[in-house]
Amino acid sequence: MKNKLTIELLCKEAKIFAKTESSHEEPSIFGVTDGKAVGTYLEHKFQAYLKQKYIYEEGSSAKGIDFPELMIDIKVTSIKQPQSSCPFKNARQKIFGLGYSLLLFVYDKIDDQNARKSRLDILHSIFIKAERTADYQITTGILNIINNKGNSDDIAAFMQAHLLPVEEIQAMQIADEIILNPPNIGYLTISNALQ
Repeated sequence: MKNKLTIELLCKEAKIFAKTESSHEEPSIFGVTDGKAVGTYLEHKFQAYLKQKYIYEEGSSAKGIDFPELMIDIKVTSIKQPQSSCPFKNARQKIFGLGYSLLLFVYDKIDDQNARKSRLDILHSIFIKAERTADYQITTGILNIINNKGNSDDIAAFMQAHLLPVEEIQAMQIADEIILNPPNIGYLTISNALQ
């Protein structure tokens, strides 16, 4: 009988999967330079690996994240150009986070020209808690303002100066909320295109 998937089991299995996958040679991704295609390959393979052992609700495009019950999404990125698009919805998420956690796989893709196969050396499997999925620069800047006895006006001005996609009235509302509930330092870099 299969066990129910938990966050702890997911993190444990991600490490095991990363180690196993790092020695696997795959012809279907040989010569592929599109990071999204490589990410989709790895995500699908990890999901297939988990389905053999665990019961869980699988995500869909409609749900937006890979593990809706656990509130976790998978992201895959190359060490050579570490980036991944993420469906950020608004400026608040740059400050307070996505609202869900991330499981991040960082790989180095090695193509074997003779064998015409690729190997994904998974260098890191990292779990980022939901409260740490905000933007590093924005959150540290806001916390510096608060630590220097800044007020809501200072925070709203900071948001405007950093071109956050937010109207002036909404910026003041968010600034008032920040004074009452300062954000955690985020671990991500989020562009103003909200990716």
